[in-house]
Amino acid sequence: MTDSTSSNNKPRGVLSARRLALLATAIAGIGTTAVFFAPDVSVRSTFPAAQAQNLSQQAQTAQRPVGFADIVERVKPAVISVRVRVDSKPRLSMQNSPFPQGSPMDRFFRRWGVPEGDERGQDNSRRGIPVPPRGGRNVTGQGSGFFITADGYAVTNNHVVDRASNVQVIADDGKTYDARVIGTDPRTDLALIKVDGRSDFPFVALAESSPRIGDWVLAVGNPFGLGGTVTAGIVSASGRDIGAGPYDDFIQIDAPVNRGNSGGPTFDVNGHVIGVNTAIFSPSGGNVGIAFAIPANTVRSVVAQLRDHGTVTRGWIGVQIQPVTAEIADSLNLKSTQGALVAEPQASSPAEKAGIRAGDIITEVNGNTVRDARELARTIGAMPPNTSVRLTVLRNGSEQTMTLTLGELPKQREARATPERREPSRGTDVPRLGLTLAPVADVAGSGNEGVVITNVEQGSVAAEHGFRTGDVILTIANKPVSSPTEVRDMIADASKGGARNVLVRVKSGDNIRFVAVRLGRA
Repeated sequence: MTDSTSSNNKPRGVLSARRLALLATAIAGIGTTAVFFAPDVSVRSTFPAAQAQNLSQQAQTAQRPVGFADIVERVKPAVISVRVRVDSKPRLSMQNSPFPQGSPMDRFFRRWGVPEGDERGQDNSRRGIPVPPRGGRNVTGQGSGFFITADGYAVTNNHVVDRASNVQVIADDGKTYDARVIGTDPRTDLALIKVDGRSDFPFVALAESSPRIGDWVLAVGNPFGLGGTVTAGIVSASGRDIGAGPYDDFIQIDAPVNRGNSGGPTFDVNGHVIGVNTAIFSPSGGNVGIAFAIPANTVRSVVAQLRDHGTVTRGWIGVQIQPVTAEIADSLNLKSTQGALVAEPQASSPAEKAGIRAGDIITEVNGNTVRDARELARTIGAMPPNTSVRLTVLRNGSEQTMTLTLGELPKQREARATPERREPSRGTDVPRLGLTLAPVADVAGSGNEGVVITNVEQGSVAAEHGFRTGDVILTIANKPVSSPTEVRDMIADASKGGARNVLVRVKSGDNIRFVAVRLGRA
């Protein structure tokens, strides 16, 4: 093969430098092509051979990966494997998913939430604990964790130690210790455990600041029982909502995380814990580069309460809230989608006592902007009960300020039966939406206010927006309705006025929500 540089009688030093650069690129897998090929050949030929070779050496030095060995050497001794034993009861049904129905984590659990050796041949990926076979017996599961104090306090996931009758930790030096559960918080999937008898455990600190997207991270844990495993990647995203709970604010990373990594730490390049690995998203059950970690600031506040009280208490204002979508903002003539829309204040709650109404939009808490409904839930939940807070509320286009005292978030919601499916009955048609309506008095069990939906036309505007037979329409454009004729007339008036969407407040079972309904042509 003929070298073009040689055939044009270019200096031999340049050729040598170029070959060295190409060789370094091939070995390191790092693209330095732009450095060596962007200039014109005639320009490069004017450099002395020694200078060209020096530039090549500098480029190789600048591009060479530093590596993570020094960081790993410091933090790995603080990471532990967590092994639990569960005294099994009757077999957990695959239908008993602990996550919201239809959420990504619900689908993940239902697909992979069966024990190793089961007819499906998969273990319980989310919990890290195999589900006992029929008949019941002692089973073991495993996860990861890390020491946060020298006297043996360690963090792991709630789903790792949940229902455990015995917990052991295996330190990086191979020694095994018994541990006890200090407290758990299912809402954030965090748990605090304690190993007694020593005051010299290696430990790590939680990061004080949030990582940036693109920052390097290291995940250390016990995947598939292979303790002390280190993987590297970057922060892929932040503020992720995966449907696991109302306080979702996960860091997404692409460092390989697999079964058994649950509860293990993710470190930044300074050796600080930026998050606790808790879930992966995968069609196969193995790593595909999408993992989620609980942020360090959440870990810090939860662990502090678990250590002091063994449980977590959260502030509560008592409202059903939902995001302000672009369609809802348009129907209310709002310029922004910021804030949390109140669908319904709960009876005798702090919100109701303070005068908050359905249709209010909470835009600030103590002067701090509320971007969306999730941020409001996290902000209020991070405050202790009996705290006085100042809320800025947008009502009918004008701002109001209300002060209330937070209650305590109930530990457990009362289970409620699914409403009985009602048979469709005759009523008044609203052809613009594809609805058939009837007064609530005509349909038993529909309540005392609003208009009940007795039929939803397939493929209609109403069907597209999720309306179902048995739902009750309470308001149109924030005005109460009591008859099908009122609904039909108010829809027609909104359309004549040029509105693209109309805001409908609808009750489905025990839930109340706002829906911005697109107005189609008659």
